[in-house]
Amino acid sequence: MIKMMKAALPLLALAAPLALAACNEGPAERAGRGLDNAAANVRDAVDPPKGPVERLGRSIDRATN
Repeated sequence: MIKMMKAALPLLALAAPLALAACNEGPAERAGRGLDNAAANVRDAVDPPKGPVERLGRSIDRATN
């Protein structure tokens, strides 16, 4: 068991910086978010929320994405 843990330690040491580097947002991700927002705006223009509950639901969807 201890040998396995010692063998896994270098792998964890190499994986930690990669996990932290994945937190940065690149230009493609920002562009994708912009396209998502534009599509949501078009959807609201074509098919507006029918009532206050649907409007609230869409607001919550946008806030959590």
